[in-house]
This record gives sequence, structure tokens and C-alpha cells, in this order.
Amino acid sequence: GKEAKDMLGRTPGNIVAIKPMKDGVIADFEVTEKMLTYFIKKAHNRNVWVRPRIVIGVPSEITQVEKRAVKDSAYRAKASEVHLVEEAMAAAIGAGMPITEPSGNMIVDIGGGTTDIAVISLSGIVYSRSVRVAGNEMDEAIIGYLKRKYNLLIGERTAEQIKWEIGSAFTLEEPLSMVIKGRDLIEGVPKELTISDAEIRDALTDTINVLVEAVRMALERTPPELSADIMDKGIVLSGSHASTYEEHELRAPQAVWDSGVPVLGICYGMFTMTVQQGGQVEASTQREFGYAEVRAHGHTKLLQGIEDFATPEGHGMLKVWMS
Repeated sequence: GKEAKDMLGRTPGNIVAIKPMKDGVIADFEVTEKMLTYFIKKAHNRNVWVRPRIVIGVPSEITQVEKRAVKDSAYRAKASEVHLVEEAMAAAIGAGMPITEPSGNMIVDIGGGTTDIAVISLSGIVYSRSVRVAGNEMDEAIIGYLKRKYNLLIGERTAEQIKWEIGSAFTLEEPLSMVIKGRDLIEGVPKELTISDAEIRDALTDTINVLVEAVRMALERTPPELSADIMDKGIVLSGSHASTYEEHELRAPQAVWDSGVPVLGICYGMFTMTVQQGGQVEASTQREFGYAEVRAHGHTKLLQGIEDFATPEGHGMLKVWMS
């Protein structure tokens, strides 16, 4: 989890930070089993009589052998039932897209190891494609770019931070810059450097072009009636790397607003919408998920008309499943 991620690149010789999942599939079977066991215990907050039903998101193009490995890991972590769902479908449900209707819904889910692209209609996937180019590839592209241009070596966590803070796929109205620290490969000493958003955009060009080409191929293979729907609704971006600039501001797709469903499931989608409403998101040490009751703060009309009940004080409350 996050505690282990914070150790990446900072461990002593007797501790190794392992990534049990690579490119959306299991790279280390035993460690994946241990990780699932740990997460199950953490979610239930107890060790005995825990036999949960588990739903696991997988990329659309993994092999039967890779699917079997995922199921086996979950069963060995003491799951009573294991169901696999394609990540793009899970993201579409989380984003509140009208997937049960006979109309085309296109989603691009950009994860860490894979990007899943799907066209969904009548609760089924009409076309899906998974490319093993996503957030991790972007981090590696930034590392490689700085090594080539400035002979500066940085770690994975720094590369990810650069991507979050000044990374973009399109020219920004206001240029951004960031001070980074790493090791000079020629002199072997720590070095500080200021980089701009244009340089990072240049570093990410090849990776983003692969994703754009994959989306274009998906559109080519979509039936014409569904293409017309997608033309009206647009494409929903999901996943931690899907925040993008449209008209020079962070903007959630209009289809999310038009769906009429309160979206409190996908964290980064929530982040985008919070910023759009003029709010801000602060980091928290607590990371939990479950049932909650939400009240709008102040005089915002964000929840107006969709409240489930009112408190004795007259505050409209909304029941949600949130993370």
C-alpha cells in the first residue's frame, strides 16, 4: 500500500520494496497473495472468520493463464468467492455512466501499468483494448528525458511528483515550472534543477501518442450507431492519470454531470469535480472506504434535489458508497 510506496528508493540493504503487480498482471505470485491477505485483514479489522467475496478488476486483454493466477492468489488469501471484472467496465460503473442503456459509452481508463479502452452498450463491452502503456511508462519517460538532456538521475517517486504537478498533454495558458533534485551522473553529486511544463510535455509526447493512437483505433472499430452516440456524449477519462486540461481548466466530462448520478466512487474524478466547484482537496492519513452520509457545506447547490433525507436541523443528507 501507500506505506510501502513511500519506501521506494529509500530502503536499506535488508529491506526490499516489491511491486507484485506489473503491467496489470501478477509478477510475483507469493507476494501478491500476502498483499491481498493484508488488505483483507485491514478492511475487516480482524483475523478470524474472514472469508470475503472479492471482485478484482483486470485488463481486458490478459490471457486465461494470467486470469487464473489472479483468481488463485485471491482464493489462497482466503476469499470465499472471486469474480473478475474488466477494469474499463468497473471504471464506467464508478463514473455513473448509463451503461445499461442501448447507447454507446466510451471510457479510457489510464492506470499504472495498463490503459484500458472500452465501448460499452446494454451492460456489455462492444469493443475493448488494453495497451501496456500508462502511468508507469510516463514516469520512466520523464526519468529517461532528464537523464539524456541534463545528465540528472531521479527516482520513481520524484518522476511521479513531476508528472502530477506540471505534467500535461496540451499547451497550458499559464506556463508552470518546478524545482527538482537528483544526482548528477557526471560529477556524482546532488544537483538542483528548474524544469518547465513544456519540457515534461516533450518527455511525455511518445507515451501520449501511443494512447491517442489506441483511442483512434477503438473509434475506427466502433459500429456507426454507437459512434454517433460517442460523438454526442464524448469520451470519459478515468484513472489516476486522466486529469487533463480542456479550455485551460480542470474539467470533468459533461456526460458525468448529465448522468444525474452522484459520483463519489473514483477518487480522482472527485478531485476534478471538487476543483471545478471551486473547492480544494487536502491529503489525509486516513484511507478508508464504505458507507457514508454526506452533507453539502455552506450554501452550495451541489446536492440540491438529490438528497435522501434531512437532519433535524434541516440539512439535506445524501447516502453514498465512497472512498
